[in-house]
Amino acid sequence: MRAVTTSDSAPTAQPRWSRYVAIGDSFSEGLWDPYPYADGTRAPAGTQTTAVQRGWADRLADALAERRGDAGLEYANLAIRGKKLRQIIAEQVPAALAMQPDLVSLIGGGNDILRPQADVHGLSADLERAVAEIRATGADVLMSTGFRTAGALSLTQGRVGVYNANIWSIARRHGAFVLDTWGLRGLHDWRLWSDDRIHLTDEGHRRIAQAALQALGQEPDDAEFDTPLEAAPVPPFRDRARADAQWARVHVVPWVQRRLRGTSSGDGLTPKWPDTRPWPPSER
Repeated sequence: MRAVTTSDSAPTAQPRWSRYVAIGDSFSEGLWDPYPYADGTRAPAGTQTTAVQRGWADRLADALAERRGDAGLEYANLAIRGKKLRQIIAEQVPAALAMQPDLVSLIGGGNDILRPQADVHGLSADLERAVAEIRATGADVLMSTGFRTAGALSLTQGRVGVYNANIWSIARRHGAFVLDTWGLRGLHDWRLWSDDRIHLTDEGHRRIAQAALQALGQEPDDAEFDTPLEAAPVPPFRDRARADAQWARVHVVPWVQRRLRGTSSGDGLTPKWPDTRPWPPSER
């Protein structure tokens, strides 16, 4: 077993995994990619509390289940928005291992790295211990690099870069797979990012699911998943300034207020798929 990049792996005929558990934060929960409502109508992208979120991990489970056919796939998703890495490890890793999975996606640390005082090497050491614990059971592990950041979040780019380097080293030492979000060219476009500029749109999650398939050694359904969107006109400065002000008012101020209160967007929430179940379910 070895670290697998998105370019050096050969596709397999059928995924070998029969039980997949996703753990993490809002990225793996799937924020800003809600399932359609029961009547089939599309839920607005901003319905983060009134609609179940889909996201790349559910989309990956869809693809794995389809490729396994009658062999079937069981899936659980324990990810909860706002969780820091040590919370994910303490709360979600034991719950995931109790389900005896053969594939675990363990992705976290982004909420920690948003904070200037983050100890990136300490986080990396915690992550490595968790990866080693999961690998000791025989399960495969899928990790992910952090995104290449822009705008106001560009201040975190150095910390993300160090964390990414450590992730590749951890993968090499423990034979884990790596989803390389940093290298995805198609994500260097704000149209694939939600209004909060931190989470992906449904199209962004679709592309991540394709990249995850490739990271696992599977051929993507869409060979052009990383093709950038066609260039769009640059909005006038006045429009960009107005959008920046609205973003700060709607998204940054509440985030700062939660930090001051010591609360999280995930407080009181429970996992959307807390137990392994045959996938896809008849009702979501």
